[in-house]
Amino acid sequence: MAYKAAIFDMDGTILDTLSDLTSALDYAMEQAGHRHDFSRTDIAAFFGSGVYVAIKRALSVENGFPEDRLCLIGTPDEPDDCFSNEAEIDRISQIYRPYYDTHCDIKTGPYPGIPRLLSSLRERGIRTAVVSNKPDPAVATLVKDKFPGLFDFALGEKDGIKRKPAPDMVNKCLQALGLSANECVYIGDSEVDLATGKNSGLDVISVDWGFRSRAFLEKLPAEKIVSSAKELLDAIEMA
Repeated sequence: MAYKAAIFDMDGTILDTLSDLTSALDYAMEQAGHRHDFSRTDIAAFFGSGVYVAIKRALSVENGFPEDRLCLIGTPDEPDDCFSNEAEIDRISQIYRPYYDTHCDIKTGPYPGIPRLLSSLRERGIRTAVVSNKPDPAVATLVKDKFPGLFDFALGEKDGIKRKPAPDMVNKCLQALGLSANECVYIGDSEVDLATGKNSGLDVISVDWGFRSRAFLEKLPAEKIVSSAKELLDAIEMA
């Protein structure tokens, strides 16, 4: 059955947000008296599971936690030796969130071909949505500024709704669209997105231009991996 809707992750999937995420996290860490020289590559490894987990990963690295185990932080398999001071993570989060909300659109822009892809989907009668672990105010700002009129629904991290990979956010989206899981496909760039699709009952297409490398995705293993907006359009249409 052809998909009736394509639901997208945001960071690393439709938008290159790394520069603004890097600036914001480095700012918050500096204000809190912590290491604040993280690179775009570092930030890509930190994000994917929301702000709290990103800060926890950054503080863990500051304290010598091995980077090749970072993806376990924020999962049921979280190691006991990662940073665990919840009060400090919350303190930095309170600095980060308002700063990022007002600085999320400085260097951020769509990946090549994404606006045209969205237009093509809508021309074909396929509805489009965003479900992201990015804070909801930033999701709303970026959808409005970067993709005006191109999404039917957008949802970011909010109090009272479990973040991905729990199915709650996707279920809210399906309800708003009036569609069932087997009528939709989820598109993302990370292990979190694969788990989100599985937990929500959606097929998943992974993109290799985002925060995780193709080699990383292949080891998961991802169901289907694409390398361009054109490949992604073909994968959605050929379902």
